[in-house]
Amino acid sequence: MAAAASLGGNPTGADAEVTVIDSGETDASAVAAAKSAVAGGAKMVLGPLLSGQSRAVAAAVGRNVPVVSLSNDSSIAGGNLFVFGVTPLQSAKSILGFAATRGKRSIAVVVPPGAFGTLSATAAQSVAAGIGVNMPPPLVAASGAGLVDKLRSANGGALPEAVYLPVVGGPFEEQAAALQAAGVQLLGSNQWAAIAPYRIASLRGGWFAAPDPVRFEAFATALEADGQGEAGVVAGLAFDAVEMARILGRIGKQDRKGLLREAGFDGVLGPFKFQPDGQCLRGLAVLSVAQGTTTLIGATTV
Repeated sequence: MAAAASLGGNPTGADAEVTVIDSGETDASAVAAAKSAVAGGAKMVLGPLLSGQSRAVAAAVGRNVPVVSLSNDSSIAGGNLFVFGVTPLQSAKSILGFAATRGKRSIAVVVPPGAFGTLSATAAQSVAAGIGVNMPPPLVAASGAGLVDKLRSANGGALPEAVYLPVVGGPFEEQAAALQAAGVQLLGSNQWAAIAPYRIASLRGGWFAAPDPVRFEAFATALEADGQGEAGVVAGLAFDAVEMARILGRIGKQDRKGLLREAGFDGVLGPFKFQPDGQCLRGLAVLSVAQGTTTLIGATTV
């Protein structure tokens, strides 16, 4: 994240536009870092990455200092706290909206037990209700055993036209294999981008939402050429947040009003626009999985 902030030779430090301060591992250490930044003249805080630290920092720095958290936990947004991570709601809007335009009007969502699965399922349901997609209650399953029969039972005896598997890990590959064998169109979230889905046979033919790889490639190449290792989404978030803050700083609008500007912003992860409730609208690509590669088949805007 620190390397991304200084990519291209942009200085970071006490006398620069951006200062990088380690948030540490606790809420207290993050609050101390943020208070130090504000005392030093910072008008905006970018980060932390963790949701608990982000809430603590937003409460500590005061309502007039915007905190742009890199967390993907949309539930923490509000007041002076803005969520900048790629959230379950952003993924759901992009992939379910695209699937609907391809005629998929009956879509089920399958998630493993746990908080992130619940958040992802809730996001999918809220999106489906607004785009005319028929979605039965989410199916929470810890394995792939009996999954196809459970989906038929929940869908009036027929399989849905598509199944959204937003959470990678645990039973994910087993469930994907069962669904592919049943001939169901698989849909995925931004999490698919982190697992090289083209290496998993059961995901071939699936569609998923993720930052546009064409946009991201130049940034990733530059960061890796700088000796910083493989670039991931978090590094891209850090770069986009810093560039946004630099733009607002140069026009004297590093404040809530500046963040909410109608034009929004453009970054290596795609276009984005903050909302008054602290959420972020984000344009994502839609990719199709093939053997050995992924192919761009669509995109959403803000």
